[in-house]
Amino acid sequence: MTTQEEQTRSDLCFPPGFSFGAATSAYQIEGAVAEDGRGVSIWDTFTKTPGRVLNGHHGDVAMDHYHRFAEDVAIMADLGLTAYRFSVSWPRIQPTGSGAINQKGLDFYRRLTDELLGHGIDPWLTLYHWDLPQELEDQGGWPNRDTAYRFADYAAAVHEALQDRVHTWSTVNEPWCAAFLGYASGEHAPGRREPENAIRGAHHLNLAHGLAVQAMNARRVGGCVNLYAVTPETDSERDLDAARRIDGLQNRFFLDALLTGRYPEDVLADLRMEPDDFIQPGDMKTIGAPIDLLLVNYYSRFTVSGAPGGKASAAAAPTDSASPWVGSEHVSFVNGGRPVTAMGWEIDEDGLVEVLTRVMRDYPPIAMVVSENGAAFDDVLADGRIHDRERRAYVEAHLGACKEAIEAGVPLEGYFAWSLMDNFEWAWGYGKRFGLVHVDFDTQERLLKDSALWYAEIIRQNRPHEPTDS
Repeated sequence: MTTQEEQTRSDLCFPPGFSFGAATSAYQIEGAVAEDGRGVSIWDTFTKTPGRVLNGHHGDVAMDHYHRFAEDVAIMADLGLTAYRFSVSWPRIQPTGSGAINQKGLDFYRRLTDELLGHGIDPWLTLYHWDLPQELEDQGGWPNRDTAYRFADYAAAVHEALQDRVHTWSTVNEPWCAAFLGYASGEHAPGRREPENAIRGAHHLNLAHGLAVQAMNARRVGGCVNLYAVTPETDSERDLDAARRIDGLQNRFFLDALLTGRYPEDVLADLRMEPDDFIQPGDMKTIGAPIDLLLVNYYSRFTVSGAPGGKASAAAAPTDSASPWVGSEHVSFVNGGRPVTAMGWEIDEDGLVEVLTRVMRDYPPIAMVVSENGAAFDDVLADGRIHDRERRAYVEAHLGACKEAIEAGVPLEGYFAWSLMDNFEWAWGYGKRFGLVHVDFDTQERLLKDSALWYAEIIRQNRPHEPTDS
């Protein structure tokens, strides 16, 4: 090795079969919101409501992936991705969230998966990444128990259509966000501020996961959670309690349900809810149905305090919103002294090792994958290149954390960078860029950033070498 860079690359070697991927979600990239029978989603409605999204941005066109998917898959192939995680738009499949299936919507995902397979890229399908059909929201949304059953019907229909092409499935992406940002803080669609309904929504999202697992009976299916390492600011009793509370609502409420079939008693107490208020007999058995894989989305660490006067979330929301921390609204988030991304999220790769080893230690054995990990930075286009050194360093550090976790015994099977390309970043609109691939939002031109070129080299390094003739 002649340079420090080459030495670093040589250290990032992973076991055979480790998946190197990138991830996206339907609403953030597809566009074509009114084409081929697609119905209206809560994000269509939310983005058209003044004040909900920064600069009035919306996903009507987004990255135009619906029309440019072949170009985007070719980019994935150029990078050497072995897997691609994408989500299916529920209103593209069932325009009203129930009833007849829109075959034109399914046809798009058939074409996408065929294109991926034709380039040797394994499709990983997520059924729900927050784009609930608006008609189901009009009937109560996730706080309405019936939505979970409608989701199971939708899951079965997608599975029936794509089971011959897709072999890895996940159900609900980050149910914490869908429930507590959607129904408590109001930062995300549908923008409601109803703490009690956020709790019910969280349970029904978990129930939807379990019902979908049963309905699909897929060969390889997982649940997806966004986990944070949580640290008290001090060893004071109130800070320790604050860390317990945030860890409980963010991590254990979902991990315990999916992997042990129960909710933590202390979290139920924090929420001031009796289980009978929203849990029906048999629910927890359904939620805890065996799965093959845990998908872990990881971005940052929380440092928290129980002292009054702090801010109520880990980073400032771009629009007016309430606290998502139902039952623990007094907890404040403090700067732990680490560098931050353009989102204000602290960079801490050690936290990834911490959450992965914790799952291995505290829960029944389960294979894991880092299904989202990435960072937004203020990219600058210069001389036809994006020299995004900070993003490259972020990805490199977190891949190093993956390797460390594997060496500690974690059954980690892959890593998916968030995101493949710059996209619509929810309430931030197009103001934050997470992509490995730069997108000109006016022309839709794609450009590989330096981080993408570096990631491609890491993937190439880890590919099995073809035998040579002796």
